[in-house]
Amino acid sequence: MKKFGAFYFEYSKFDQRSLVMEQKVKPVFHKRIFWDVNFENLDYDKKYKFVIERVFERGDVPDIRNCRRYYGDELVAEVLLNAKFLPEMRIYLAAAVIDRPIEDFRCYKLRRSNPELFPY
Repeated sequence: MKKFGAFYFEYSKFDQRSLVMEQKVKPVFHKRIFWDVNFENLDYDKKYKFVIERVFERGDVPDIRNCRRYYGDELVAEVLLNAKFLPEMRIYLAAAVIDRPIEDFRCYKLRRSNPELFPY
């Protein structure tokens, strides 16, 4: 009976953890990242590509951690690899975060195929 009770207790703890994991907690980002949109009405689930790209473009390390925690590494990697634009330094940061070479990034390929004018 004791083992059954302990098993039941462990099972109920697991069930509570799975319920908590199913409910996503909305991440807290700095408002300066989304300066040009209405921050209060931004839907993180519908506009996930925009949010991930903007966080990696303008956010700092805690913002990037919150983004990875909310969306997961697979979705973040997929969005960053297919992003049309990221600043050059942020491409290197994204490559280090998702552990992929920079040649795999679409924005890196686009930047190399359309070189900028030489600054005189």
